[in-house]
Amino acid sequence: MNGITPAEAVVEGARAKSARPGSTHAKGVDWLGWALPCGVGVVFLVIWDLAVRFSGSDLFPTPLDVAKGIVELVEHGLLFKYVVASLFRVSWGFALATVIGVPAGLLLGWYGRAAQAFNPMIQIFRPISPIAWIPVAILWFGVSDAAPVFLIFLASVFPITVSSMAAVRNMQPVYVRAAQNFGLSGWELFRQVIFRACLPQIITGLRIALGVAWLVVVAAEMIAVNSGLGYLIIDARNAGKRYDLVVAGMLMIGLIGLGLDVLVRRLENFDEVRWGYANRG
Repeated sequence: MNGITPAEAVVEGARAKSARPGSTHAKGVDWLGWALPCGVGVVFLVIWDLAVRFSGSDLFPTPLDVAKGIVELVEHGLLFKYVVASLFRVSWGFALATVIGVPAGLLLGWYGRAAQAFNPMIQIFRPISPIAWIPVAILWFGVSDAAPVFLIFLASVFPITVSSMAAVRNMQPVYVRAAQNFGLSGWELFRQVIFRACLPQIITGLRIALGVAWLVVVAAEMIAVNSGLGYLIIDARNAGKRYDLVVAGMLMIGLIGLGLDVLVRRLENFDEVRWGYANRG
């Protein structure tokens, strides 16, 4: 077959379609796509500043006050320290959830009997808020990095597992039939076709789980540890009601969350993922 593997033959048509002119994955700089969110951000800052000034509030900071607070944190070496601490906890908890959740979800989605056995237990634990686990995490791990890592793992593993299960169930059967016609079965079928066909929906699940993980680490740091952006917010509020630092911490959380989401979305540009969007015009 001219050096083309069976799996490559299965997806060759889908890849060719996804690369056609007019595809949503066409390369090029979308300047309007950058200008629109920047414009919305500027309008938001203006409205924020005017609202604080017209309300006459002495507590809530203006955007300039928040910018000064960020500079103050940088000068004292706290901002980088707290950002690194939060990212460290999220990275470990989210990575563990991904390593466990993706394979587990794929297997449960492919083997119906396994899903019947384990899905009820997953659905029991999934609605429990990770915040409710904070007392248990402190009891088990104490005031250490292990407690928020555990909470982030719990917050991430269930969305990742469920999205991976759904990805297998929603996969187009034509991929499996075509691969079987080429003689693929067992592990090779699973690795080269099923996993690749499920990647787009898995990535969507990862994006959702990462947002939840970033939210949970902030809540956990307010209670379970003495560092990180969550700790910065609660400490600034308690130590002299520094609401400029409180809002600065909130702003950094939002910006970092946006950056993490953009990084995960970059995974959609890999060839192994792009062919999964072949049905998009």
